[in-house]
Amino acid sequence: MAIRTEVAKVVVGQDGVLSGLLCALLAEGHVLLEGVPGVAKTLLVKATAASLDVKASRVQFTPDLMPSDVLGQVIFDKGEFRFRQGPIFTNLLLADEINRTPPKTQAALLEAMEEHHVSNDGVPMPLPNPFMVVATQNPIEYEGTYPLPEAQLDRFLFKLVVGYPSQDEEVEVVRRHHKGMDPHDPIAAGIRAVANPALLAAARSEVANVVVEEPVLEYVVRLVRETRQSPSLMLGVSPRGAAALLKAAKAWAWLAGRAYVTPDEVKAMARPTLRHRVMVRPELEIEGTDADHVLEGLLAQVPAP
Repeated sequence: MAIRTEVAKVVVGQDGVLSGLLCALLAEGHVLLEGVPGVAKTLLVKATAASLDVKASRVQFTPDLMPSDVLGQVIFDKGEFRFRQGPIFTNLLLADEINRTPPKTQAALLEAMEEHHVSNDGVPMPLPNPFMVVATQNPIEYEGTYPLPEAQLDRFLFKLVVGYPSQDEEVEVVRRHHKGMDPHDPIAAGIRAVANPALLAAARSEVANVVVEEPVLEYVVRLVRETRQSPSLMLGVSPRGAAALLKAAKAWAWLAGRAYVTPDEVKAMARPTLRHRVMVRPELEIEGTDADHVLEGLLAQVPAP
């Protein structure tokens, strides 16, 4: 609640997206944000980092971006070679428009996300803890982009859709800009650090101990297996996706103040956790069916314990 209060000093609305970011932090996952430019994706990440008292970096992904521009590189300095760390050595990395950079750079970033280290001449260099990548992509503009393959999308815990604010929220956004708010400097807007990495680590330990009864665990597996049999989908969810859904449900239950997972937490986390792990058949996409519609049908079809 304290983090929400601080972030609200600069971000109007987007409560669902902020909840998803906090849930991913607790579950030690990464997030893919999808939304058109100008809906406060960057500001949301900066404000969250400021309220958690962690470092944040932003990288604008472009077609000429090289892996070394993100990970770092060996340089010759004062008579010796040394490794200069790239912007990935941070706590929250904002990978802006990740689908605008070639697959080689995408793969380098996603490998670091999975392994939580960067290799230099065969020697692994651990990334800071906590470490989370928040990648953004524009759902409208596809010219000159390199869509993430399914195997790489699977590395993200959530895909969160960032929509337009309501009319009242947009009026408040414009009012704040009129009063001189600088969206590039959350600290100047009065955001205070109300948590820290030690508190986050303690919260993660509590999330790991959230109880999951056998019927709920089986419910997660039934949902995932149903995606593989759905006639609306070309690709269903992998076992990694099932484990991700369980982790997300445990974190969501903890945020709700419960020490156990109910089917409601599984249902709440199903769409953000699974929407990027399934592939809708092209003929249905042409008709306007998307992954969320299919998942809603499966949630209604699979009986909850």
